[in-house]
Amino acid sequence: MTKAVFAIPGDKERRTGGFIYEARVLDALNEIGCPTAHLQLPNSFPDPSDADMEAALAALSRVPPDQPIILDGLVFGAIDPSGLAEVPAPVIAMIHHPLGLETGLPRDRAAFLLQNEAAALRHADHVIVPSSETARVLRSDFGAQGERITIVPPGFDRPRVHRGPLDPPLILSVGLLAPRKGHDVLLDALAQISDLPWQAEIVGKAHDPGYALALSAQTRDLGLQGRVRFLGELEADALTARFNAASIFALATRYEGYGMVLSEAMMYGLPIVSCDAGAVATTVGDAGTIVPVDDAAAFASALSDILTNPGTARALSRSAQEASLRLPSWHATARSFETVIDTLRG
Repeated sequence: MTKAVFAIPGDKERRTGGFIYEARVLDALNEIGCPTAHLQLPNSFPDPSDADMEAALAALSRVPPDQPIILDGLVFGAIDPSGLAEVPAPVIAMIHHPLGLETGLPRDRAAFLLQNEAAALRHADHVIVPSSETARVLRSDFGAQGERITIVPPGFDRPRVHRGPLDPPLILSVGLLAPRKGHDVLLDALAQISDLPWQAEIVGKAHDPGYALALSAQTRDLGLQGRVRFLGELEADALTARFNAASIFALATRYEGYGMVLSEAMMYGLPIVSCDAGAVATTVGDAGTIVPVDDAAAFASALSDILTNPGTARALSRSAQEASLRLPSWHATARSFETVIDTLRG
C-alpha cells in the first residue's frame, strides 16, 4: 500500500544537488519499507505555463488524502497558493532554498517568488529542509512555523577514494554554470595566483547559456585558457576520478541551502575554499577556509595558502576526513522523512 507520493518536476535523475537528494530519498523510502510513489509533474517549473500549472494542480488533487505529498521546492515555490489550498492530501514542502533567493533573477521575478512562497507556506502541512540555515530563513523571512519544520540533511554514499593528486595541483570546482555558483569569482581569484603552479577544472552543465558564454570570455580575457578547463556535466565514475585527482575543492558560491558537493569533497579529504553564503559555513566547518561572498582577493589568498603551505593543506584535509565520517546514510535520511509521513498520516 502506498504511504506517500513524491512529486518532482521533469526528469528526477538530473545531476544537481536538489534532484540527486530527492531521487535518492525516493529510492531509500521504498528500500526501508515506506512505499512511496513517484509523481512526475511538468518540467517547466519554476516557470510553468498556465496549462502546466493547471496540470500540476490537477495531478496533486488526485492524490488520495491518506497519502502525504512530498512536493519538490521548484514546484512549491512557484505554485498557485490558492490551488494548493484545494489539494486534499497533506503537503510536505521540500525546500532546498527559497526560489526568490536565486542569484541573478530580475527584481520583479524575485519579489514575486518570495511573496508566492510565503503564501504557499501557509498551506503546507509540514516543511522539510536540508539545513538549519534554510530553516532559519523560512522562520525569519517567510513566517514559517518552527514546529512544522524538520531539518533533514542529505545522505551520502561512501565513494571509492584512491587519491592520486595531479602535478601541478588540480583545483576542482563542481556546480552548474549559473551565477549563484560564482565561477566568475573563482576565475578572478585564479588570475590573482597565476604565478603559482596549478591547473583548474570546472564541472557542471550550462544552466544559464549566457553566463556560460561569459565565463568562456572571462577565461580568455584573463589569459587562463591554458590552465582552466570546463568539463561540462560528468557521469558518476568520471566525477569520482576528478575528485581523486584534485588537491583542492573550490566553490565561490553566492548561496547554498546546504551544498551537497561540499560534503562530497570532504569525503575525499579535500581542503575546501568556499564562501560565507547560506549554509556553507556550517556544512564545511573546520574542513575549509570560508571567505566573504564576491571577494576574489580573499578567495585567491585562501587558495594560495593551501597551495604553498603543506601544513595548512594537511590540517584541512584531516578535518575534512573526520567530518565526513559523521555524514548520514541515505537510509537514515529516509527514516526522517518516514517519521514526518507517519505523523501526517495520523
